[in-house]
Amino acid sequence: MTPLQARYVHTNLVARDWLRLVEFYVQVFGCQPVPPERHLEDHWVEQATGVPGAVINGMHLRLPGYGDSGPTLEIFQYNYLQAGESPAINRPGLTHLAFAMEDVPAALAAVLAAGGRQVGELVHVHVEGAGRLAFVYASDPEGNLLELQKWEQHLDG
Repeated sequence: MTPLQARYVHTNLVARDWLRLVEFYVQVFGCQPVPPERHLEDHWVEQATGVPGAVINGMHLRLPGYGDSGPTLEIFQYNYLQAGESPAINRPGLTHLAFAMEDVPAALAAVLAAGGRQVGELVHVHVEGAGRLAFVYASDPEGNLLELQKWEQHLDG
């Protein structure tokens, strides 16, 4: 089977407080708001989401490092949220967003100062055939998991 032609567009985070989460990603990672703010409320929103009475507010943030046509982080808040388990690093499904950072300890400090939390320890590991990696798992203020990483030595191979 021949793969379909595709281009990665965005990842969606459903927030408890979309404005706070937007501020976090702008402040810590330099994501750029992509207007307009979204206020989605109509029959088609219910049809598309399968959520009766759904009203969605939020916006897209351009992820750093890819220019004006790069992928976005879509942060949406529904008028009511379904209860569920908190994200976990070992739960099946999507687990974390990874950001390449120049200084991983400084990035972790910025995450903590902006209301996030540290999940694991900062480690330095040799990845055979790839190089030496420094990384730490953390979370944003709502518990969405992040990987802050820096390849200290990247080997061609």
